[in-house]
Amino acid sequence: MKKTLALTVGDPAGIGPEIIRKALRSPLLPRGIHYHVIGLEAAASIPPGKLSRASATIAWAALEESLSLWKSGAVQGIVTAPIHKENMNSIGFPYPGHTEYFSQACGIPNEKTVMAFYDQTFCVALCTAHLPLSMALQSLRSARVIETTKIFGTFLKKIGKKNPRIAMAGINPHAGENGLLGKEEKKILLPAIHKLQSLGWNLSSPLPPDTVFYQAAQGKFDGVIAHYHDQGLIPFKLLAFDRGVNVTLGLPLVRTSPDHGTALDIAGKNKANPESLIQAIRLAAKLI
Repeated sequence: MKKTLALTVGDPAGIGPEIIRKALRSPLLPRGIHYHVIGLEAAASIPPGKLSRASATIAWAALEESLSLWKSGAVQGIVTAPIHKENMNSIGFPYPGHTEYFSQACGIPNEKTVMAFYDQTFCVALCTAHLPLSMALQSLRSARVIETTKIFGTFLKKIGKKNPRIAMAGINPHAGENGLLGKEEKKILLPAIHKLQSLGWNLSSPLPPDTVFYQAAQGKFDGVIAHYHDQGLIPFKLLAFDRGVNVTLGLPLVRTSPDHGTALDIAGKNKANPESLIQAIRLAAKLI
């Protein structure tokens, strides 16, 4: 039997409807997959580029429907077009983003899920996701680093990396300079690294954050563990903005998304590039 992916429209005031239509016409989509699009008809009533309660309501309803379809077995994975977090929050959506929504809906604690980013050149996983920087650093623990690396490493194996080479980004400039520029590498990262290496993971010592992503992009590593949102996302989007994929790891379901936002400034102008969504669909199809 053919597998089915649900595609949610995201906030229809953004580029979600456009990139879905373009992606579904692409010859790059994998064969043998059905696509169940949610919210596209309702999106026709929303003016492009203009956020509203109605647009947020459509986005939320699409998420709820996709989850119901997955629970019933009608779809095997979910690909989400971008939502506008502030607009969603304005109607009572209590989550910082898709990652936390699906974690809660599946009954999985946030610390057991990982926000990761996929590109054919290299991948990135975040130990903390949608947190203010001060809170992210305060919340970082060795146990979280260990859990993130295990989940991320398992994902890398699923996509074909038999013995994935994982780089551990440092937290401080120059990875702390052996304690001169911060103690977090010694207190948090090294105990986690030693534990993971003892379990057989091919993991580096803490590497300077300003060079580790360059090394990964050159092929030295299959993936990088980053410790807060922008540490991982700035270099990843610089290198893979048009084709990067956001994937939520640790869930019982497959969920991917394009690695960009709603792009309200170009909504309705036929300028949106569907490549990231196409790659998100391709990855979801591979994972299911």
